[in-house]
Parts: sequence; C-alpha cells; structure tokens
Amino acid sequence: MAGLGQARSAISIVNALPLGVGAAVGIHWTARSIARLAPGDRRTRAPAIEPRTSATPLVRTAARAALERYPPAQTGRRVRLRVRSSIPVARGLKSSSAVASSVVLAVARAGGHDPVPLEVARLVAEVGRSTGVSATGALDDALAGVRPGCVVTDNRHDAELRRIELGRDLGVALWIPPHTHPRSPTVRRRFAREPGLARRAVDLALAGDWAGAMDANSTLVEHAMGYRYGRLRAAVASAGAVASGVSGLGPALAVVGERTRLPALLRHLPRQGRRRTLGLFLEDAPPEGAP
Repeated sequence: MAGLGQARSAISIVNALPLGVGAAVGIHWTARSIARLAPGDRRTRAPAIEPRTSATPLVRTAARAALERYPPAQTGRRVRLRVRSSIPVARGLKSSSAVASSVVLAVARAGGHDPVPLEVARLVAEVGRSTGVSATGALDDALAGVRPGCVVTDNRHDAELRRIELGRDLGVALWIPPHTHPRSPTVRRRFAREPGLARRAVDLALAGDWAGAMDANSTLVEHAMGYRYGRLRAAVASAGAVASGVSGLGPALAVVGERTRLPALLRHLPRQGRRRTLGLFLEDAPPEGAP
C-alpha cells in the first residue's frame, strides 16, 4: 500500500516569535512524499528514506512520529519513503513545515489513515520543537500548508484561532535573496524589543485585516533582522500591491497583489537572487498526480 503526502510552502502574515500567535497563508510551491509499506522485521523498523540527502533529522523524526501516531494495520511492515521538495531552505518560505507535513501525510495514508489538517499540523509542530527547527513549533506555517486560506494560530497551545478568506483573484510575487536566515531559537530575543508593534500585528490578524497585519509584522521583522526593505515595499505598493512583507525570518519578501498585476510587481523586485510568481492556496484541490 502506498500513501501520497503533499503540503505547500507558505508566506507569513504574522510571525509567532514575539507573542506566540502567528498567521500564514499557503502558496502553490509543493513538497511531496510517497510512502510505501514493505515487509520488515524488528531490526528494520526505521523508515528507509530516499534520496539519502532527504534523510535529515527533521524527516527522520517526522516519519517516526507519524509511524507512532498512525501505525500500519499490518504488523511487521517497514516504510520506504521518497521525499521531494524544491522549496528553498532557510529563506522564510516554510520549507521545513511543508516537508514534515508531506512526510506525516504520506506515512499516515500508507498505513490506512487520513488525518485532518489540524491534526497533521499539530504533529508537525511537535516535530519542529523536538528537532530545534522552530522555537514555537510553527503551527501556523504547517496548517497553512495543508489548509486553504489565511490561518491564525496560537502556537503556545497548538490551537487554531481563526481562518480568513482572501480574494480568489490574488497571487504572490516573491523575491528570494541568495543568503539564508538563522534558526528561530537563536534570534527569538530580538523580537521582544517592540511589543507594541507585535501586539498590533496580532490584533489586526485576529480582526481579519490580514494586509494590515502583514505590514505591521514586516516592520517588526525588518527591525529585528536588520533588513532594509522599506523603499522596496513602498515601490510595490505604488505599483498596485495589496500587501507585502518579509516572510518568516526572511530574507524572502512576499508581495501580494491581483494576479493580473503580478508580472508588473515582479519587475519592481531586485534581480539579485530568485524571482517568481505563484498562486495563493485559497481553496482545496486534489493532490497532483498519484503514488
């Protein structure tokens, strides 16, 4: 039996580091995993992961956690797992959450289970905390990758607070600089310097003003991480962007706008690094392909 797991990258609306409340929306950049059950014994219970470069502590921990939570109906079975993702790592685009979510879904489905999105996201948050990938567990990032719309979560209690529907005509233009960000536990203290701005971002998200929340959050993250995106964000706003902001800890910058305007918005972004446009994850769709 085989199981397909698919989860999406996401962009930040509110970073959860300051107050433990985060918000994010998925984008159509996908991590995929396929899990197959094969005969095994007690000595071969550890999942076999391909390619070898994908056998990171995060993937191994996610696979083991999924096997423990969603064991196969047949005993004596070993999981063979293939993981594929082209989402840039450590750029603020939630690659870790997307990969871990795809692994959990694939392993669970191979064993005959079909967990709901919040259940998957909670397990992935546990994995993120246990491996040190995320200081908060990033429930918002994981949930945004498996559930459509903008999700607002309390990462301290692994609870979903609300879901905000965005216009179906919106998409995102991304600028992805070549450098990477440090792990969130190492920079957490930087975000305690401006509690008022952090609270404003959270309050706006809880009120449903995702664009205002994204703007306030970006100002906070830019100050904390030392980015100088003010002029760039002003330029895309003048070109018709609905909202823009640093995603995660950066350095990626996400510019949300009407899909018809995305090519024009992309032209305002620097040529150093990568630039691309994508759709937002705004409605459920069946997985692409089959195992």
